Amino acid sequence: MSGNAGVTKDPRPARPSAIAGYEDWPAYVQRNPRYQAASAAAQELADALGVPGALPPPDVTVLWEETHDGVTTSQLSWQLGFGPRTTGWLIRPTGVSGPLPGVLALHCHGGNKFGGADRLVELPQSHPSAESARAGHYDGHALATDIARRGFAVLAHDTFAWGSRRFSLDLPPWRTAAALAARQAQWREDGVVPSEAEVYNAAAGFHEETVAKTAGLLGTSLAGMVAHDDVAALEILAALPDVDQDRLGCIGFSGGGGRSLALAALSPRIRSYVVTCMMTTFQSLLPAHLDAHSWLLQTPGLWRVGDWPELTARSAASRLLVQYALADELFPEGGMREAHAILESLHPHGTYTGSFWPGGHVFTSRMQEEALAFLAATLHCPPNLSSQSTFSSQSTFSSQSTLSSQSTFSSQGSPS
Repeated sequence: MSGNAGVTKDPRPARPSAIAGYEDWPAYVQRNPRYQAASAAAQELADALGVPGALPPPDVTVLWEETHDGVTTSQLSWQLGFGPRTTGWLIRPTGVSGPLPGVLALHCHGGNKFGGADRLVELPQSHPSAESARAGHYDGHALATDIARRGFAVLAHDTFAWGSRRFSLDLPPWRTAAALAARQAQWREDGVVPSEAEVYNAAAGFHEETVAKTAGLLGTSLAGMVAHDDVAALEILAALPDVDQDRLGCIGFSGGGGRSLALAALSPRIRSYVVTCMMTTFQSLLPAHLDAHSWLLQTPGLWRVGDWPELTARSAASRLLVQYALADELFPEGGMREAHAILESLHPHGTYTGSFWPGGHVFTSRMQEEALAFLAATLHCPPNLSSQSTFSSQSTFSSQSTLSSQSTFSSQGSPS
């Protein structure tokens, strides 16, 4: 009699990998469980996010380089300790000798994981998904390229789970596949023929829950894994021979703004940073705005470390600009104004500026102009001359949003 008698075969095919392309992720986190921060305050945040430890900076390969319209763009590639290779773009002003101030440009979430930092860069040929993200979220501008035209060396990279670092969902796990099948049925009913990127982004939206569950099981989080990739990219930027590692900043819109805040808190290299359309209090998200956000903002237990605006006090950066959109669909106005008041109370005069803008969840042309002027004022001059730099906010902002404000940035007061 067979020893397998009574065993019923499962008629379904073998269950696919739930983390395809990242099967080596768990072992990496187990071998490198803890990021070593430079301060106790930064370490507490790193531990709350579960940021894994980092390996030595990877070798960087230049895939191509092109000069156009005043900037030189290089496509780079590097391999972190797990998952797919990272693609990034280094953009520099043509004909300008270094060392240049450096900026890490951090792409948004945007519900678009098919692409990543390509939405921030003028490329010889842009993918339609990047063009759509640029038009919908950045007012048609290539943010990283525009910053480089202001005299910066700018690195924009795909972070964990986006673009070149996205999960493979060609054979999605069953739960994701079932949700995707329902979406595809709705598309057919509506007569919609989705693009490859639209199909992937729908699947990735459902799959983010699986990524977050895996991260939680490993003792990390989606935000912690993204921060891991961002810290690695910052180290690559700082090591470039034509970059002044004492004049580094970062900037991001929406989810990229959250990444900017986290990176500034985790790494003492950041001297100045911009957070756009990503500031509120956690309390204001309850109960109606919780489902407006992804796992990138809502890390389990993060509130125990501090409210979202309070996390900025863990940064060694000396300058911070936060831009708020008054009609932002993702954040209630009251929560944004409360966060602004908290930030004013936390940071010495002249080190924090909050600007309120009309409109919804878009990084508008005027907001970008203000952000670029801020980076120029706070990073272009050497650190020992920063007291001479000034920055004037271009927004109309007050408690009633009707008065013009002007702020002067100086090096007086302790770093925030």
